[in-house]
This record gives sequence, structure tokens and C-alpha cells, in this order.
Amino acid sequence: MPADHRPLALFLMGPTASGKTALACALSERFPLGLISVDSALVYRGLNIGAAKPDAATLARYPHELIDIRDPAEPYSAADFSVDAQAAMRRIGEAGRIPLLVGGTGLYFRALQRGLSSLPEADAELRAQLAEEAAGIGWDGMHRRLAEFDPAAAARIKPGDAQRIQRALEVIALTGKPLSDQQQGGRQQPFPWRVLKLALLPQDRAPLHARIARRFEDMLRDGLLDEVRALRQRGDLKPDLPAIRAVGYRQAWEYLDGLYDAAQLRDRGIFATRQLAKRQITWLRGEWDARGLDPDRPDLLARAAGAVALFLGHDRGRTGL
Repeated sequence: MPADHRPLALFLMGPTASGKTALACALSERFPLGLISVDSALVYRGLNIGAAKPDAATLARYPHELIDIRDPAEPYSAADFSVDAQAAMRRIGEAGRIPLLVGGTGLYFRALQRGLSSLPEADAELRAQLAEEAAGIGWDGMHRRLAEFDPAAAARIKPGDAQRIQRALEVIALTGKPLSDQQQGGRQQPFPWRVLKLALLPQDRAPLHARIARRFEDMLRDGLLDEVRALRQRGDLKPDLPAIRAVGYRQAWEYLDGLYDAAQLRDRGIFATRQLAKRQITWLRGEWDARGLDPDRPDLLARAAGAVALFLGHDRGRTGL
């Protein structure tokens, strides 16, 4: 097998509140790394408290690319991220450093490394037609229809998942091809970097859940509602924008709309964050080539640094491990 001469890169992935940023900063003290954020909320300016954005002192000491690069009124896609991240990775490499991409947005990691399939844009008229049909036969009936045209997609999509059923049927109607066939597309050439993936996967979720609850309560004390009030006062932001749909912001927005009280805001925010963490962990378990690390082990930094040192070709003496 020929030698792999691609430049090196690190992916540090994990659920929300697992300590990814702290570990990334600690690793950058030991190795010549340049940090890149992989977070769909941190790209937006003005989303600070609720997005758990690193504070100014941390960012001054450990600069991160791809933080505060969009106004919250501007959507930012996985395709946008892929372009921006590769440019950042090249800049870091040209500066003689190794890019370390750190975050929890699985779709961004996947789009970057594997590419995205080319699917048609949404068609409002067709969606309205599908919704009308669903009103007559129910989404279970629409799911059975999907199973006729695309059994593989129907096997992945639950009968009650109206949004994904509608999208799958929409793609079939627009292209004449099953959605599952088209999702096999993506990157045709090898990813330009050779990657070590580190995944923070808690063996016991109780400490993670406790951190999630504590962090959301801290966000409320630190002024999350004031932050969301300021976003609302702009007048150009609506709750259907990706920035406002982010966990924590959506619940705070609804609270300010009077949909529930302060206790419900706390409970809903914590529950939504736990659900996000659950989805992230499920995705990470599918990353078969990632090295799993328990974020609650006291030797986390030593284990992560050892894996990085081996990957980068450092000996233990030079890294001080």
C-alpha cells in the first residue's frame, strides 16, 4: 500500500457540555494546533450566552476560526461550512500548524469529510400538495406510499416523522429517483487531509446530564433572556431562522412570547439540551473510525494527548507526556 502523504488534521467531537473546548485548548498547549469551531450556533454574532461561546479571554489566548462569521439573520449551511472550514484548514497548514476541528455539529463534520449529495430545492407547491394528501390518508398512509417507492428510506424514517416523509416523497416526485439512491452521492475524491477522530463519549450519562442542567441554569443567571430580548428588538429576526431555532434560544424566545413560565423555561431548556446531547451521542457511535474517550475520566487529557502524539509522530519525551 502506498504511503499516505496527505497533511494531518484532528477532529474533536462530542455532545454538548462534554468539555470539548477545554480539551481542545489544553491540547493546543502541547501541540502546534490551530483551532476551528464546528458549531452551528457559534457561527452567529450575538449568540453568546445561550450558545456557550468561549469568552473573550479564552478566544484571545486560543483563537478559533469560524466563530462570529455570520449575522443571525443570515442562514448558514453545512455546504457553507465545508467551504469555509477547508479554507481555514489550508491557512492553518500554511502557517505550519495542524488544524484541530472541535465541536458537536455532526452534519458539519460529515459534510466536510464526506461531501453532500445534490438534492433538489424544496418546492412549496408540491409540499402543499403532499400535506393535503396527508390530511386525507394520514402520515402513516404516506409512509406506506414511501415504502412502495423507496423501501430503504422508509426503513430509516419512522411512520410519524412527517417532515422526513414529506421530504423523501418530494425528492422522488421532483427527480423520479428514490431519495436513498441520491443520498449515496457526496465526495468522489478522498478527503484532502488524513484525520484522527477523537470522540468524547460518556460511559455514564448522569454527570453529563448534571452539567447540562447546571449550565442552562447558569445561562439564565448570566443573562440569556436579556440576550434574546436584544435579538428580538432588532425586528428582523424571526423564530424560524436557524439561529433562533438553536437549543436554548428557541425556548427563551417562546418564553418571551408568553407561552410558558420561568420554571417551564428551565425545564424545557434542559430537556431540549439533553435531547440534543442524545442525538449527538447516537451520531458519534456511528463514527466507527473515531477513538472514543470518556470525558469524565481523570486521565482524559493524558489519553487524548497520547493519541495525538502518536498520530503526529511525536515521541513521548518531546511532548512531555
